Amino acid sequence: MKNSTPIQIALSKTKMKFLLLGSILFILIGIWFVSNPPEGSSNWFKNETVMRILGGLAIVFFGGLAISISRKYNDKKPGLQIDQAGITDNSSAVSAGLIPWDDITAVEIAQVMNQQFLLIIVQNPEDYINQITNPIKKGAVKMNYKSYGTPITITSTALEIDFSELQKVILEQMQNYKAQ
Repeated sequence: MKNSTPIQIALSKTKMKFLLLGSILFILIGIWFVSNPPEGSSNWFKNETVMRILGGLAIVFFGGLAISISRKYNDKKPGLQIDQAGITDNSSAVSAGLIPWDDITAVEIAQVMNQQFLLIIVQNPEDYINQITNPIKKGAVKMNYKSYGTPITITSTALEIDFSELQKVILEQMQNYKAQ
């Protein structure tokens, strides 16, 4: 008999605390670069203007990340739910929501530096892009689509599961539910 019990994977408060602390550290480094950059030299890394620009970018990027992590930290919903309807993604700031099994054509793996993530390949990627109203989130999802051929990526970074187990669960459940 097919498994009809939903699988819920919680958001990891511990992982999110470490991500938040890392973001705060980079914000502080950014503030240092903006307020007291190393004095000029022929080395571009010691150029005041370059350091101020890098510091400003760090503040903006990691500040946004810290805000997203803080919001997600207080989220009571599971990070991921897998059931007969599909995969309900609530694992990040650019979560896709419900991804019906009928729309999923494949699940692939990608890696950037040491970060692995699942690419959820869907038939109608534009539908997922168009449902996002926040221009920053929409830009991030469009960049995923341009880079990986899908707007939907799922990582275990903020979930109470490691990546290999996440991959195994999603592939098993996809095979289970798509066979029905």
